[in-house]
Amino acid sequence: MAKKGILLVNLGSPRSTAVQDVKEYLDEFLMDERVIDYRWIFRALLVRGIILNTRPAKSAEAYKTVWTDEGSPLIVITEKIQKKLQKVVDVPVEIGMRYAEPSIETGIRKLAEKGIDEIVLFPLYPQYAMSTTETVIEKAEEVRKKNFPDIKINYIQPFYNREIYINCLAESIKEKLPQDFDALQFSYHGVPERHIYKTDPSNTCKIDEASCINSQVDTHNAYCYRHQCYKTTETVIARMGLPKEKTIVSFQSRLGKDKWIEPYTDATLESLPKKGVKNLAIVCPAFVSDCLETLEEISVEGKEQFLHAGGVNFHYIPCLNDEDRWIEVVKILCEEKLNDFYLV
Repeated sequence: MAKKGILLVNLGSPRSTAVQDVKEYLDEFLMDERVIDYRWIFRALLVRGIILNTRPAKSAEAYKTVWTDEGSPLIVITEKIQKKLQKVVDVPVEIGMRYAEPSIETGIRKLAEKGIDEIVLFPLYPQYAMSTTETVIEKAEEVRKKNFPDIKINYIQPFYNREIYINCLAESIKEKLPQDFDALQFSYHGVPERHIYKTDPSNTCKIDEASCINSQVDTHNAYCYRHQCYKTTETVIARMGLPKEKTIVSFQSRLGKDKWIEPYTDATLESLPKKGVKNLAIVCPAFVSDCLETLEEISVEGKEQFLHAGGVNFHYIPCLNDEDRWIEVVKILCEEKLNDFYLV
């Protein structure tokens, strides 16, 4: 009889805040063709010829502002999720990171050593993107075929519109929302516009209001990251009972000079005080675990931008992290896929 296990996969983190460790991490991350989708030679010229000569030192300083005594917040939180999940499921649970250690290969190997031959792999990203869900699945399949050909893997699909997730996120935000706020901003990680076009199976994407904001979920936008971000926001604020005019959607973390999906978070933060938004709450639902992009880019840099532009109060709402209600969602989604093995 087959033995089953669960592998939780998150983005990853440098081993330490040392510049060399950050450089190694950025090299693996940015050289991924689904992150910077140039031909290899041009990607190498950009990453290894330019970015890695300047960015690691700056990024190392940023990591130092969020690093804890236990290590990287992203790794620590993912480990807490693993431990809590292990207490409520009756199959082994391991973690793997898309970049650096513990790697996806390390996670699969640990399960294989326990005799597991059917794995539910959970990419911890609510929305689908080339640079998140897709690269995790591609990497896991590469590792499986090369080193573990007898293991079956069942992948959990993006859950951005699943009712159990929406309820969980809405409850979490509502509990942490300050009593007085002028607007609630949903800041999602950005991606280059060309990534949206590349993942559109129908070749009809226009990256406009009709396609991304007002359209229903169907086959043409099944892999549209921007649409899924707006759909997450729409369903969460409906569940919270918030008026749409009191909410904002934006996209952060753009890199380079290419056109990324808009509106941009930094530009939005700078413009809001001029529009009368003095008391701002902000949440980052592209992430389930707090990390550099939330703890430093938003709650430190974003706060400075907003206050410098004339804002008065800036309130960052943490990710779901290891909240018990989120662990219950993870459990339910994993158990669905564990049961799916019986159907194949």
